[in-house]
Amino acid sequence: MSEYCKKSGGECYGVRELKLLFEISSLLNKVKRDLKNNLNPVIELLANYLTAERVFLTILNRANLQISIEVAYGLTEEEQSRGIYKIGEGIIGSVVETGKAIVIPKILEHNGYLNRTGIKVDDKDLSFVCVPIREENEIVGTLSIHRIYNQHITISEDAKILSIVGSMIAQAVKTRQEYVEEIEKLQEENHKLHIQLKERIRTTGIIGSSGKMQAVFELIDRVAPTTANVLIRGESGVGKELIADAIHYGSLRKDKPFVKVNCAALPDSLIESELFGHERGAFTGANVARKGRFEAAEGGTIFLDEIGDLPSSTQVKLLRILQEREFERLGSTKPIKVDVRVICATNRNLEELIEKNEFREDLYYRINVFPLFIPPLRERRNDIPALADFFIAKFNKDQNKKIKRVSSSAIDMLMVYHWPGNIRELENCMERACILSYDNVIRSSNLPPTLQTAISSKTKSSGTLEAVMDNVEKQMILDTLVGTRGNLVKSAELLGITERMMGIRIRKYDIDPKRFKVDRKNGKQVE
Repeated sequence: MSEYCKKSGGECYGVRELKLLFEISSLLNKVKRDLKNNLNPVIELLANYLTAERVFLTILNRANLQISIEVAYGLTEEEQSRGIYKIGEGIIGSVVETGKAIVIPKILEHNGYLNRTGIKVDDKDLSFVCVPIREENEIVGTLSIHRIYNQHITISEDAKILSIVGSMIAQAVKTRQEYVEEIEKLQEENHKLHIQLKERIRTTGIIGSSGKMQAVFELIDRVAPTTANVLIRGESGVGKELIADAIHYGSLRKDKPFVKVNCAALPDSLIESELFGHERGAFTGANVARKGRFEAAEGGTIFLDEIGDLPSSTQVKLLRILQEREFERLGSTKPIKVDVRVICATNRNLEELIEKNEFREDLYYRINVFPLFIPPLRERRNDIPALADFFIAKFNKDQNKKIKRVSSSAIDMLMVYHWPGNIRELENCMERACILSYDNVIRSSNLPPTLQTAISSKTKSSGTLEAVMDNVEKQMILDTLVGTRGNLVKSAELLGITERMMGIRIRKYDIDPKRFKVDRKNGKQVE
């Protein structure tokens, strides 16, 4: 026979409480990792038992010291998302800070109630009860209820039952707390990695998700923190200077000078002065003493681009710096000690230069401590769309354009082209396409004629195989003569044929080499 309450005439409070705790205990036995889905029934049971309008459980995140609503009954998702508190802030924050329950008979008469969730509290008297949830004497969260004020109900009894349920679910809440903090940590690390990736792109301009470029990035990350000399190899236009930037700014010398020297751009008569400096009167025109690039890079890094074009006499002095870490200025016998990391780059075959005695073998082994090969663009075609997007964004900003996309036909043309000029050629190509675009879309017609193929331009070769090959051969010879300014010897060398074979073809195609010669004084073609 059931016992009845003398006040309400309903089932006895103690009997109902035992039933509630038994049901909650049964539900908690099923709780595993997914606290939110498993505790929703527990919260709903509690709400029905206490005739509460709202019940919500908050969890303390120890990483950011924020308290947020994790499970709720009677709150919308939007209201729940607004329920975020700091320790000591409002009723919930005070309970977490002090570890003591707070009971408010009428929240409209209490100044400390923040109503962060934004629920309506002005149309009826609401009571609010909040108790701490402890696990091994540590506050892990709170359990709270809203209920309509009833003068016949002792609110302290509500606080008691909330505390009991809170202790029952404490272990599950603790598990969820650790899970939430771990997710938060992973999200923060992921965010940092994204920032680092964007920073890498911003500071170096290196873009590449292909397997070969990922291998390059891994090598950069390994060698950058060291002091090892690095030799960057690859074709012209692959971005060797950007790789050097990445190595320097990823090293412990990143706050020190980073000096760049293009060995091919300096005359042989000036390169030693540029690199090592000179004393006053060392040569005609040396009116004052001058520091060289190595002195300017003291404590930092020097980047020697096109190292394969370094004169033999300069190679000897560079070898001494790498071996002894000292040198003399031109016109001086006083040695100068330097602490400089050397990064070199070349697109030439140094091994062949060594065989021709044009490059010192001992210097080669000194600079080739850590070789780094940068693949040409044709070997990393998967990076072309990303690079194209990067250049479009750049030219949109620089030229006040609004290019939105690249058409599929244009992408196809970019992907099948062999890119002899590598990334530099792609950049020039995209700049031209951005200028020519009239509808904010880069189309195949905006790309240079060199990218046009028989398929993409809907044309095909006509005539015999011999005639077509003759046309191709003639065009190659003309292009080479333009590049060498009519130098037949150099053109033959570039084409891989003998001078005699070159002469035969010049006569066969009736080509006048003089048309391609340029007067060095005025830069005009020779008539």
